[in-house]
Amino acid sequence: MKDDLVFDMEMAREYDKGIRRALPTYDAMFRMVQSFLRAHVKESANVLVIGAGGGNEFVTFGTANPTWTFAGVDPSEAMLEVALQKAKNEGMGERVSIHAGKIEELELKQIFNAATCLLVLHFVETLEEKLSLLKTVKEQLQPGSPFVLVTMFGDQSKPEFNECINLWKSIWLDLTDLTKEDVEGMEESVRELSFISAAQIEDLLAQAGFERVTQFFSTTLFGGWIAHAES
Repeated sequence: MKDDLVFDMEMAREYDKGIRRALPTYDAMFRMVQSFLRAHVKESANVLVIGAGGGNEFVTFGTANPTWTFAGVDPSEAMLEVALQKAKNEGMGERVSIHAGKIEELELKQIFNAATCLLVLHFVETLEEKLSLLKTVKEQLQPGSPFVLVTMFGDQSKPEFNECINLWKSIWLDLTDLTKEDVEGMEESVRELSFISAAQIEDLLAQAGFERVTQFFSTTLFGGWIAHAES
């Protein structure tokens, strides 16, 4: 394996550690997402993965569902290479295609049976850009197809948000050797992300053409929604 890919694989491993601290129910969330997808697709399915860099969707869903294929989209070409290598390590490289860039700027030329967008939307700055992403995903789906969105969310002006972020900080202090100053520095970075409320997320999903929008998941600063492309 090339040295740069080895380095990127190590970065991906560090990400995997960090996300499980930031989101303690990360693995349970993946199990719920898989159950939802399985309940609403046929045995063979072509799944669109937004933010596929790192490859956890490929490995988790692909090894348990050997007739599923995947198209992974991510702006980071390096992380996509990591994702593809993880898939190859599991013997499923031929079931995965990777596409570097934003979904709105790509021409995938195929329609999908399901889609996921996990831990991406809070990095998309404006409401208009978030809506554009969601609309593009919907356009890539067969009518009625399942979609799962998981993102950081909340209204930073509300006291409830501060309670959640204090819990988030306490988890980091409990599970790592980081100092209070380290975690407060992390908080500053997190607060610069593009948080919107649950109501705004549900409104964006409806505007984008999704129906039966339902929040199924919430842990500290993270929330998840299931929906279906309008028939």
